[in-house]
Amino acid sequence: MVTHLCTGESEAKRQQILTGAKAVFAAHGFEGASMSAIAREAGVSKGTLYNYFANKCDLFAAFVEKNCREKLEVLAPVQKLSLSPEKTLTALAREIIRLIISPESLMLYRIIVSEAPHFPHLATTFWQSGPKRAIETLSGWIEGQVAQGTLNVDDPVFAAEQFFSLCQTRIAHRKRFNMPFDNEAEDEEKVINSAVRMFLAAYGVKPSEASAAD
Repeated sequence: MVTHLCTGESEAKRQQILTGAKAVFAAHGFEGASMSAIAREAGVSKGTLYNYFANKCDLFAAFVEKNCREKLEVLAPVQKLSLSPEKTLTALAREIIRLIISPESLMLYRIIVSEAPHFPHLATTFWQSGPKRAIETLSGWIEGQVAQGTLNVDDPVFAAEQFFSLCQTRIAHRKRFNMPFDNEAEDEEKVINSAVRMFLAAYGVKPSEASAAD
């Protein structure tokens, strides 16, 4: 992999290439995209493109990492607010759903699903850059809540995975299949409230239980 210390103009050029790559990957998938097409879309020469990325796999990995990092930034601040578990999980569920159904996330999901049988390393790259980091972030918050006595969780990572799965009910799958919605906003609220209610029913510590523990 070609490594650059990207500052100033070189970092701007790198972002220019990644923007061009996004358009080409979205239109043609991974296998259908070519470095020549990406260079044209980005407005750079193939020589410049290869100065930054040794091959298409490296370029796709950088694109996935950048996209996931930017999208996941919305989750961290929510968990730092001094809110109750219910309010925090409600805010997180809302952000998770919006993250999952954003055009970029849907595009990446479709590419990964279609290309994974032929290019399994793409799925690994996506998992490590996106879902794995999101699960680690949420599991860290859960561990903190366990320490405070507001949640009772034996396996924070598994619990985080469950919460993300609950947030993908109904809306995410329909969006991935490009199916129409009649009441999307109403369904979103239903999914959010149900996910939080089910999670707290399984892992929440009732006030009476907390008092008994003291």
